[in-house]
Amino acid sequence: MKLFDDIPVERPATPLLDTLETPAALRAMNEAQLAQVADELRAYLLYSVGVSGGHFGAGLGVVELTVALHHALETPHDRLVWDVGHQAYPHKILTGRREAMQQIRQFGGLAAFPRRSESEYDTFGVGHSSTSISAALGMALAARTRGEERRVCAVIGDGALSAGMAFEALAHAGHVDANLLVILNDNEMSISENVGGMASYLARILTSKPYTSMREGGKKVLSHLPGALELARRTEEHMKGMVSPATLFEEMGFNYIGPLDGHDLPTLVQTLRNMRDMEGPQFLHVKTRKGRGFLPAEADPIGYHAITKLEKGEPDKKRNTPPPLKPSEPVGPTPRNDISRPKPRKYCNVFGDWLCDMAAVDDRLIGITPAMREGSDLVRFSQEYPERYYDVAIAEQHAVTLAAGLACEAMKPVVAIYSTFLQRGYDQLIHDVAVQDLDVTFAIDRAGVVGEDGPTHHGALDLAYLRCVPGMVVLAPADEAECRALLSAAYHHPGPAAVRYPRGTGPGSEIPEHLEALPIGKAEVRRRAGGDGSRVALLAFGSLNGPAAEVAERLDATHLNMRSVKPLDREAVLAAADEHDLLVTLEENVVAGGAGSGVGELLAAEGRRTALLHLGLPDAFVEHGKPAELLVECGLDADGIEASIKRRLG
Repeated sequence: MKLFDDIPVERPATPLLDTLETPAALRAMNEAQLAQVADELRAYLLYSVGVSGGHFGAGLGVVELTVALHHALETPHDRLVWDVGHQAYPHKILTGRREAMQQIRQFGGLAAFPRRSESEYDTFGVGHSSTSISAALGMALAARTRGEERRVCAVIGDGALSAGMAFEALAHAGHVDANLLVILNDNEMSISENVGGMASYLARILTSKPYTSMREGGKKVLSHLPGALELARRTEEHMKGMVSPATLFEEMGFNYIGPLDGHDLPTLVQTLRNMRDMEGPQFLHVKTRKGRGFLPAEADPIGYHAITKLEKGEPDKKRNTPPPLKPSEPVGPTPRNDISRPKPRKYCNVFGDWLCDMAAVDDRLIGITPAMREGSDLVRFSQEYPERYYDVAIAEQHAVTLAAGLACEAMKPVVAIYSTFLQRGYDQLIHDVAVQDLDVTFAIDRAGVVGEDGPTHHGALDLAYLRCVPGMVVLAPADEAECRALLSAAYHHPGPAAVRYPRGTGPGSEIPEHLEALPIGKAEVRRRAGGDGSRVALLAFGSLNGPAAEVAERLDATHLNMRSVKPLDREAVLAAADEHDLLVTLEENVVAGGAGSGVGELLAAEGRRTALLHLGLPDAFVEHGKPAELLVECGLDADGIEASIKRRLG
């Protein structure tokens, strides 16, 4: 296998890969040709992600596995389901989308994850983790019901396997005895030790036809002898257990094979050929290395999980070395970009600093995240307060209920979670936190459109699904300073409270050092209309205060920064209704059930008949693209908002 220490600047020569329009051609190749395809595939992956940006290390780690799967399985007749999908770039390259990879995650280009509408080889749309086994089991049972001969394979990582949903699916698959192949792509040594020659040898033996024939034939013979079948089963189980972690999966009803080296292509190919024809639930455990073949990514798999688009003319050293993983910047005002305006900071960094500062003054604070330490910026907190930090892996439901248990004991848990990931813990939020009115703070990152990862990651629903929960406080800051102050407000509120903030940087407000809270349920009047402009008032929630300010200036309209989605500032809303002919609500959330709906409900309850215009995300799943592009597409940039208001005014 060729190793790389630099991302190719020019498109690499890939003569054999270029002949593959579909995986069918792989099945006619010999061992040497498959190895060449793997090398070319890795080189092309490095080049294409350098051009487009996107998920990086995971795809490099499954190059050999992807080649082996498409060689051994009759895809797309055989179903191949990828978990999460950030490792599916090699799969996309091999399934007719090679040249389109340079536009992946861009507006109008390929989706970041497998998508059924994009290719017949994408059998299940993904984007979140731990769904693959459940989906693949459904496909396997459907095939059995219809009498169709096909193999169904789910590829899941060791991180995704930590979620309860994955184990629920494993237990069910073993119970119904489906023809299902589950491949565990283990790249973090979370289950077993390093793979050696003995383990690879065992895998080849355990999947060979002579062994499986002897195994099944022996069962038939021994079934007539009292106690002999159970003795044979236990003997086989203990022999396997001596060299592999088979017992857990065998007890769940799977025939366990492995662990084997996920970069040993010949062994992978032979093992998968054998397992393809084996009946019942099969479990193959492979060990891979994230970032395999690209030396910097192997050394820093977290830093190279994804990379940004590489600009032309960028120096090689700078281009291929990401910023070192480090905690948040020191607390206090950020360095100024010019004499009048602070340098914008990412909202997640504002949260990371706030969490450490609040922990310093309140030893009851506990930080919890479902595997989002880096994304939600809990790095510094985890280093400074390791005894008060809990990463529960990909188990959002557990994260929320863990927080509820801590709150029952007078602790102050803060759950750092993405908007779409909290959807998985919604039942727990309602029944375990809200019903008991427990003091849990939710720091909800990635609210609104998040960009190139698309509809599975846009935080489009949180205002709607949180606002309807009794007793829930929901806050939406307009800038970095408000984010810090509203986090303090939510933290000091003696019940469930959420602060939702967008991905990326804020507008550049100066961030105070203190931890003083803004009052909950109080809006801020940022501009009052004068003269003929008194007809319109803009009620903006969170991130849309930026374009709202611009539109208010253009139309000489009133601009209210609402800050609080629940409870609403009743007095401010009613005053605006009394003084204006049209109230325009703005939110980076779906209109149905969102913040604007709350304004309408308040006015209806008070008997006000002021005209309303609700602007927000559409009643559709927003595609992938840069956030600015998507806001334009949704009519939520300044020009789009102005146009909507003018249409309404006639």
